[in-house]
Amino acid sequence: MSKQMSSPSLLALSAAVFLSSASAADLRIYSGFGEVRQAATVTNGQVSLNLPVSLYNTILPESLDLDGVSVSSRSLVQQQNWLSSLEGQQVTLREDGKSERVTLVRARDLLIKDAQGLYRTVSAQNLAYDAQPPENPFSPSWQATFNLTGAASGTPTLTYLTRALSWTPRYTLKLSGSAAALSALADIRNSSDQSFAVKATELYAGEVQLQGGQVYPLARSYAADAAGSVAAPAPKVNSLGELRGLYRYGLDQPFTLPANGNVSLPFLSPKVSFERFGVASVGFSTEGGKGNLSRGYRLNSDTELPAGPVTVREDGRLVGQVSVDTTSANTPLDLNLGTDPDLTYTRSAAVTVQGKGTRAQATTVKVSYTLENAKDRPTRFELTEYGLDGRGTLSGQASRTPDGNVLVKVDVPARSGKVNGRATVSFTVLIPNT
Repeated sequence: MSKQMSSPSLLALSAAVFLSSASAADLRIYSGFGEVRQAATVTNGQVSLNLPVSLYNTILPESLDLDGVSVSSRSLVQQQNWLSSLEGQQVTLREDGKSERVTLVRARDLLIKDAQGLYRTVSAQNLAYDAQPPENPFSPSWQATFNLTGAASGTPTLTYLTRALSWTPRYTLKLSGSAAALSALADIRNSSDQSFAVKATELYAGEVQLQGGQVYPLARSYAADAAGSVAAPAPKVNSLGELRGLYRYGLDQPFTLPANGNVSLPFLSPKVSFERFGVASVGFSTEGGKGNLSRGYRLNSDTELPAGPVTVREDGRLVGQVSVDTTSANTPLDLNLGTDPDLTYTRSAAVTVQGKGTRAQATTVKVSYTLENAKDRPTRFELTEYGLDGRGTLSGQASRTPDGNVLVKVDVPARSGKVNGRATVSFTVLIPNT
């Protein structure tokens, strides 16, 4: 393909081929964008390709590049749509059950000239053509042309970043008694009109900043468990290790990523341990209060877990969904799944001032908790108080967390008959005046 294309019909044909066939490519997919890498053909010292507007609108234009060759210049020029190539030619107009040959004068607003020599605009659905139009005959395209320096050795690789590609891990935690199993799917999404015959795929988990900020995929919903399908045998997702703070995964065989669709593949089979507990977080204060704890689950996985949504099921029943951040291997991961009406706390606080009016003045806050468990099994309560002055000295039945919060942790017995299990704990904070 030469740099200058004198035939609009040839442009339209190249666009139609680009849309109608799967583009052979290697993909590197991140959480909010993807990199496409595909072989390019050099003709007369140039590489040219036609980008339908639906695909071009998802591409970061400054990311279009060629690997493996020296580029002297690159141009991006918007081309006319397919219908514009028919201006001045005859098409068929069907109205009121009749057909007549008319001349298409202007494609932009469908202005025609009829057999009586009158000009008027018509509706697109009333026009018929002598040749089959491409999929999007009214959409313009963009012509990208790279001029090369010197002779190319080997096959250059066209690369670009697109918002149309993304992926997300999706986890399901299945619990039954003391047994736990965590399964994961990798949802690979394509929101463009271009399908990809993928030769090699790499998935990356972690934060990657692009110039101008992070880019995100077009909004789509993939909540169903059977969000995508792959003809057998499906590729397997294997860990490829860590790369500069990014977790890297690879698919072990080619597959097809459909246009405006997604593919879900089994992803990771971690071994996990877990524990259940009640959890609450309140601000440190000199006032009392009461409330409910939430249902908490603490996971520990033998492998890293990239950020994604987790669905939790107890004995096959859905008990909650929550999104988690990327967590390294053998690091506790807490899931907070909402209020538990069976777990309650009552907080009281008593304040005394020592050395009032002197330079040694200090405030003592004694905090007491009454914890009640209405369940028929013992439950551990974990309450965190945040916002405590860093100068405060803590004593009693509580501990300081690494980030300076106060942590109360106690096992509360099960309900006995109609009497709730109960436990009381207290701790004291001494806060100097200066």
